[in-house]
Amino acid sequence: MNINSTIISGSQAINDIRYLLTSRQHVLFVTDRNIVQQPGVQALLNQVKACVPAITLIDNVPPEPSQHDVAHILEALPNARTELVIGVGGGSVLDVAKLLSLLCVGDDAVSLDTLLAGEKPTRRTASLLIPTTAGTGSEATPNAILAIPEKATKVGIITPVMLPDYVALVPELTTSMPSHIAASTGIDALCHLIECFTATIANPVGDNYALIGLKKLFANIELSIREPENLEARLNMLWASYYGGAAIAHAGTHLVHAMSYPLGGKYHIPHGVANAILLAPCMRFVRPAAEEKFAQAYDLLPDADLSLSITEKSHALVAYFTDLVQRLALPSSLQQLGIEKTHLPDLVEGALQVQRLMKNVPATVKADDVRDIYLTLF
Repeated sequence: MNINSTIISGSQAINDIRYLLTSRQHVLFVTDRNIVQQPGVQALLNQVKACVPAITLIDNVPPEPSQHDVAHILEALPNARTELVIGVGGGSVLDVAKLLSLLCVGDDAVSLDTLLAGEKPTRRTASLLIPTTAGTGSEATPNAILAIPEKATKVGIITPVMLPDYVALVPELTTSMPSHIAASTGIDALCHLIECFTATIANPVGDNYALIGLKKLFANIELSIREPENLEARLNMLWASYYGGAAIAHAGTHLVHAMSYPLGGKYHIPHGVANAILLAPCMRFVRPAAEEKFAQAYDLLPDADLSLSITEKSHALVAYFTDLVQRLALPSSLQQLGIEKTHLPDLVEGALQVQRLMKNVPATVKADDVRDIYLTLF
């Protein structure tokens, strides 16, 4: 899969996008109510208004959006055609912006229902994606994830047609993230990188993205949270997140994401938090089947002990994951999130339904294995 996006990155890079707006008559600007209030986003919006005659602002994208949320957004649009979709926000906003780039092409656009039914679109309107969190890597993935409340899970609409024309990685737009959001989104990026690196469908292209991203993430995740105004650390986290998305585009996630889907889809646990809770126990399960790759990842830690054996390094990486989640003060048990053992059957069933990801696990996973992993979280 080719990622042909033009990437603009660095502090103040947002001032360089004016040329993308030239000759556009109508722009769809997609964000959420929190992000739109940020001074940097307001400055960007004013820049767009100064260059483009007509702007439609959508600032009500909810966290973990469902197909009903997207349908309501579509109903409120003044017309079904735009010349550029700009998405500014976290993964939920960027996923919705990618979907709207498919759905606002014009009269022959695909519909949301047909996308959910598996229709493969062939074109979209132009798009610019600007992440304000360093986690999902949505700007580099062919995926848009929607909650399906009726089935208590999430589904992925997947097509390389959604990959954007332009991506802007602007560190100052991430500095206002609360530390717990920076932590959970950073762990989401880590899950993307390590899962894609160890998936059954891993390949040299995806592995290169994963290894570059892991090195950047290990060196910067705690620093970027400790020093939120450190623009170099924040930019490195944006790149780590981008590489995680690129790894997804070439490989795919597996056990952590499959088991986090029902936590988000049915119980509305934020995606990064669900992944953080599941990271260490899932990787402990996967470790025996991926020792050499775990050892490769361990070697990228700034304080790695390179004298350890491959097996010792693989154990040490799992220990690092456990300690990192604790140091970032993220939840470590499902009870902290209001989940009880009575919910286990629903969780196990929901995770096993995500066969798109389960088939990527580099070990055989049975229902009892999934149940046992969830049980470690009580």
